[in-house]
Amino acid sequence: MAAASVSDRTPDVAPNLAPELASDLAAVEPAPRLTDSYGRTIHDLRVSITDRCNYKCVYCRTGEHGAQYPELEIGEYLRLIGLFISLGITKVRLTGGEPLLRPGLVDMVKALARLRTLSGEPLDLALTTNGHLLESLAHPLKAAGLNRITVSMDAVDPAVFERITRIPGSHAAVLAGIRAARAAGLTPLKVNCVLLRGFNDDQIEAFARFARDEEVVVRFIEFMPLEEGRLWTPEIVVPLKEIVARINNCAPGSAALAGVLPLQELPPRESSETARRYGFADGRGEIGIIAPVTQAFCGACSRVRLTSDGKIRTCLFSQVEHDLYGRMRAGAGDEELRAYIVGVVEQKEARHHIGEPGFLKPSRSMVHIGG
Repeated sequence: MAAASVSDRTPDVAPNLAPELASDLAAVEPAPRLTDSYGRTIHDLRVSITDRCNYKCVYCRTGEHGAQYPELEIGEYLRLIGLFISLGITKVRLTGGEPLLRPGLVDMVKALARLRTLSGEPLDLALTTNGHLLESLAHPLKAAGLNRITVSMDAVDPAVFERITRIPGSHAAVLAGIRAARAAGLTPLKVNCVLLRGFNDDQIEAFARFARDEEVVVRFIEFMPLEEGRLWTPEIVVPLKEIVARINNCAPGSAALAGVLPLQELPPRESSETARRYGFADGRGEIGIIAPVTQAFCGACSRVRLTSDGKIRTCLFSQVEHDLYGRMRAGAGDEELRAYIVGVVEQKEARHHIGEPGFLKPSRSMVHIGG
């Protein structure tokens, strides 16, 4: 699907959600906090609200297929999210596909922003997007109650970026979206870059400068075997240590970074944080590295996912999905659904097995799971 055609949609225009919906969700009686069999407390829910995407990134999609899974009604997502919140979820991240394609998104954010955690605090409400439609939606999303946003951007150079997305004009649109999000106050603003050796790893040093120039947190992500095709090999992964070394060593040829390197490792904000954090000496700009392949962080995982068609996934690399929506459609009440969620989370995997003998790719690719 070309970006030009989807941008003609009006994703921020949708019928108003029933005003009593948020009140009903807020009234759900709390249950014990979600904990898996390894003692990890689960407080982070990632919800895909559409299986569609307007990009065809080469490391993610073959480009031959569009959406493969259905979407729920916004009210159905809200009911399921409310159940998770009643079990101790404190952070909700909306993902896709591309969530900005979803009609009713702003109203959904408004409803979520009215909910409260078990401790009575507002949700930590975030969204991950490719940024193509963000320029016009940044301020409405902030006004609706969105706290933070993460933009996927896999190259600083426009030609390289458009070779990755396979959409003309994508670089300019995403850059405008990033700047609009920063102006709207959707900060700290994170920009995620998936690195592939020999494909876009020449962008590392430029991204270090970008982090400072645009006042964003650039996060490099080691390439995982989650694409639709069969591109992944261990050799294509650019590991954390190499990323740090290359940024540290780029100072002599870069006046923009002179005097602020080497990077200084920063403490994690919480034990379950996925990224290793690094800062520049003058405190302007930050680099994060998410290294699930070379430095897995499964032991502190606090996440669970809900797919666009209402299936629970306890790990990106799960071989099994759990049909929460099917039970809701069959008439299960809140208590039954909460008990089902608790039972599913107790089965959460100890870790992934990337690179090990017998490793199997997950039953869905990343675009169909949700980031």
